[in-house]
Amino acid sequence: METFYEALKRHGVSRRDFLKFATTITGIMGLAPTMVPEVVRALETRPRTPVLWLHGLECTCCSESFIRSSTPLASDVVLTMISLEYDDTLSAAAGDAIEKHREEIMKKYWGKYILAVEGNPPLGEDGMYCIVGGRPFLEVLKETAEGAMAVIAWGSCASWGCVQAAKPNPTTAVPIDKVIKDKPIIKVPGCPPIAEVMTGVIMHIALFGSIPPLDAQGRPKQYYGNRIHDTCYRRAFFNAGQFVERFDDEGAKKGWCLYKVGCRGPTTYNSCGNIRWYNGLSYPIQAGHGCIGCAEDNFWDNGPFYQRLTTIPVPSVEANADKVGVAVATAAAAGAVLHGVVSKIRNKDKEGGE
Repeated sequence: METFYEALKRHGVSRRDFLKFATTITGIMGLAPTMVPEVVRALETRPRTPVLWLHGLECTCCSESFIRSSTPLASDVVLTMISLEYDDTLSAAAGDAIEKHREEIMKKYWGKYILAVEGNPPLGEDGMYCIVGGRPFLEVLKETAEGAMAVIAWGSCASWGCVQAAKPNPTTAVPIDKVIKDKPIIKVPGCPPIAEVMTGVIMHIALFGSIPPLDAQGRPKQYYGNRIHDTCYRRAFFNAGQFVERFDDEGAKKGWCLYKVGCRGPTTYNSCGNIRWYNGLSYPIQAGHGCIGCAEDNFWDNGPFYQRLTTIPVPSVEANADKVGVAVATAAAAGAVLHGVVSKIRNKDKEGGE
């Protein structure tokens, strides 16, 4: 199989543009600038990595997000960086032909391909709630995972269970780590995940042949190492005790903090505040809607979305939301009184001096 660089040259990419590309994706993967030579070497020498992309119970929003990646373009990832051998949504082939091809790729690249999973398997009725290629998805998932070097759980469905696993969970849907237990699993939660996070994760595995550094929950640290609250441009309003009380009040018009109307930013780990969406254009909080915590476990059951969660322990936040604003107002009033008293004293001093 050809290398990344060979594929790029075949598409007419110059050496200069190739080096620019390598520099760009180094940043996207969250690596230091000193790693650019390593990325260049990997692009020049490593063969393109075969990828098998399965779909279970899901809405295809992860694929919709992925194909909208702008840095790099999803087309560049698919056509030059990886070899997408199976995807029952994006593949031109269908039916027996595509299923046979999946089996052939598994045999040919046993232990070398990446398994990407979008959606989750239902365990109820022996997996009969989700059928792929005439077989329960549960069976296809287990079979395809056997020869994979690593597994990527795209989105909150594959990572946590998401809406399918929400109460009462009639199909007994579960995240894929409840089924696949003998392979490294990289969880990329979000409903959907950010496009550039998806391409960054898959590029890291494809370039270095290893999984990126993960946190205790199996998420890539470079993308899920901070709370949205930590990178939110409205954080200053939170610290100042300036909160939106209703979506149509003056605070909302001024762009104040959305925590009191249900924003889950203080408890949600993701890159929405710094990478953002659609080539860095915006993200829900910037658009005026609080974070609903879609990247966190059980977020569908952590409602209602438009009330702040008093049951989640967040140090000092509950006290701040109710008391900081009062304290600020009290301090302002006290300052005004003090100013008045000082002014009167000064005036009397002047009169006495005269």
